[in-house]
Amino acid sequence: MAAQAHPNLQNSYPVQLLIKGRRALVVGAGNVANRKIQGLLSAGAEVTVIAPDIHPHVAQLAVDIIERPYQTGEAANYQLVITCTDDRHVNRQVFRDAEANGVWVNSADDPVNCSFILPAVARQGDLTLTISTNGQSPAMAMWLRRKFEAEFDERYDRLMDLLIEVRAEARYVLGTSEVSGWNEALDDGLFDLVAQGQIDTARQKLRRNLGLAAQDEAVLA
Repeated sequence: MAAQAHPNLQNSYPVQLLIKGRRALVVGAGNVANRKIQGLLSAGAEVTVIAPDIHPHVAQLAVDIIERPYQTGEAANYQLVITCTDDRHVNRQVFRDAEANGVWVNSADDPVNCSFILPAVARQGDLTLTISTNGQSPAMAMWLRRKFEAEFDERYDRLMDLLIEVRAEARYVLGTSEVSGWNEALDDGLFDLVAQGQIDTARQKLRRNLGLAAQDEAVLA
């Protein structure tokens, strides 16, 4: 039988959480929990794991381990909670505890017991692409993530570096980077120039589109 969908997922609000130094709880310690824990640790969270049985891979991670079943009310002690159990009753109890205390909670493969969902993530340097199916098909999200990961390479890093550089100049010269011209430059072969190693040409094109070249000419006039 298909998992019941959460009624509010169509109205979800995508965000990226800054959780470095924040306390996170993972209930469960199997293979799925291992993946979730790795993500939390990569983001700098302080992770506690509660489970009666601990997978050897989880035991080797830099987490606090409490080797017993979850106890009612414990979710209130954390700022973020993820449950990774096969027991819907445990998931529901964790969800209720979290909801009662204003704590965000995700239950793996159990959207009804979630107050947030985790998208599939593809990364290349500072570029992060998240893919969500509103919790309806994790397989689809993961498949799309693999497709995008195959596309991302150092060309995107070089493009990001250029955009960051020129954005800083725009904010300094124009007082803001919220100006027209970004999309036009990107749609007009900017990526191809960067991919071909023509960084200076790409920079000139971008500066022209943003009006920075005109500022240079005004100063020289």
